[in-house]
Amino acid sequence: MDGVTEELPWCARWAALAFFVFSLSMAALGVVLLLLRRWPWCSCHVCRSYLTGSWKKEFPNLGDWYADLLRRSPTGTVTIHVLGCTVTANPANVEYMLKTRFDNFPKGKPFAEILGDLLGGGIFNVDGDAWRHQRKMASLELGSVAVRSYAYKIVAGEVTSRLMPVLADAADAGKVLDLQDVFRRFAFDTICKISFGLDPGCLDKEMPVSELADAFDAASRLSAMRGAAASPLMWRMKRFLNVGSERELRKAVNVIDGLAAAMIRERRKLGVANSHDLLSRFMAAGDGDGDAAADDKFLRDIVVSFLLAGRDTVSTALTTLFMVLSKNPGVAAAMRAEAAGAGENGGGVTSYEKLKRMQYTHAVLYENMRLFPPVQFDSKFCAAADVLPDGTYVAGGERVMYHPYAMGRMPRIWGDDFAAFTPERWLAGDGGAFVPESLYKYPVFQAGLRVCLGKELAVTEMKAVAVAVVTAFDVEVVGGDNGVSGCAPRFAQGLTASISGGLPVKIKRI
Repeated sequence: MDGVTEELPWCARWAALAFFVFSLSMAALGVVLLLLRRWPWCSCHVCRSYLTGSWKKEFPNLGDWYADLLRRSPTGTVTIHVLGCTVTANPANVEYMLKTRFDNFPKGKPFAEILGDLLGGGIFNVDGDAWRHQRKMASLELGSVAVRSYAYKIVAGEVTSRLMPVLADAADAGKVLDLQDVFRRFAFDTICKISFGLDPGCLDKEMPVSELADAFDAASRLSAMRGAAASPLMWRMKRFLNVGSERELRKAVNVIDGLAAAMIRERRKLGVANSHDLLSRFMAAGDGDGDAAADDKFLRDIVVSFLLAGRDTVSTALTTLFMVLSKNPGVAAAMRAEAAGAGENGGGVTSYEKLKRMQYTHAVLYENMRLFPPVQFDSKFCAAADVLPDGTYVAGGERVMYHPYAMGRMPRIWGDDFAAFTPERWLAGDGGAFVPESLYKYPVFQAGLRVCLGKELAVTEMKAVAVAVVTAFDVEVVGGDNGVSGCAPRFAQGLTASISGGLPVKIKRI
């Protein structure tokens, strides 16, 4: 007992010392973060506006501020010095980065680190041989007629058995529905079935909570916060100390890792032979390559990449589409007329062949994504010092961002009516045939060697949903203070452009 009594003061001293060191570290972190936020690295008005957030007084979103800067720039390019970032809306620069000098503008290690906890070594987060290997495998699978047919059957089934009944119930009950939440659930169920052969049932009438979907939302938002930080030191210190947003991100990623591992185990248990889902096909293609742990990490990164590509982008595009249609009833009427001309009178999913013939609806989708691209910007890093076609010098190791959201708002690309929702700008000839623009003017699906492999599948899914819903229901956006009633929404921070506060609507049968 005497020995224990003598040691107690030393234990107390060590505990007090540890607490003092921890408190001192937190105080130092607070000072550093404050300095990083306030320190005037650059005296120009653009950098000060970014650091102080004064742009918020005039613009609802950071993207709108960028668009204004780029419209006023003679070259369509600006530099945000405090970020070490060149931002461009110049199509010639986009082509130079994504095609002409592709190897000199990789995703880069800084970008890979920012999204590494969430995306790992997935296709959206790697360069070189790792990217080429995944790209080749994904191209073979997504280009398969069997996979596309399998995917369309799933989309049609989800629309008929889940989406339309949910909307019909809301119409009959006269209740307000968050359409963004409905489309996210729909897209999540659909991509899980297509990619993994598993059904999370998020759009069942009970609207169950999905732990994976919630964790994915949190991880996307917190990863985007890293990219927006004026200095990577800010989030790296928080990650080292496991505090604040980095602690929250770690928890979300742990949930994603656990549930992705469960998906992979379940898919193996069910067997991959004769299965058309993408995970099974990747498993079959990779059998015997490397050890099991490496295979599982590779598959985990594929799972997360497909979720990001197939869920958030589709749901975002559908959400903004019906927001825009609520303010453009003439466009919705023209879509119904086109569907009726193809023999569709509402209440179901049209055939793939009929969908392909609906040129006006195709134009509506593209016009919506011109103004509201699901991914508003994309970043590359300049490997070696270079000069862009507009004369902008980019130092080696500097970040370069091309901005589809701003590009959709550039009069030099789209004319003086760039702000108007005009599907006809995509149609030509007496028959009103859809004519695509250069992907370097419209990099919504990226362009060049990294152009989106799931583009056709995503557009077909959105088109099927749009035709089914618009021919059966009238969607009216209601209330809210998030700008959606005027088609100038405020976007939440994230890797994709989700609307802050959702999209409250009333559904009416036609």
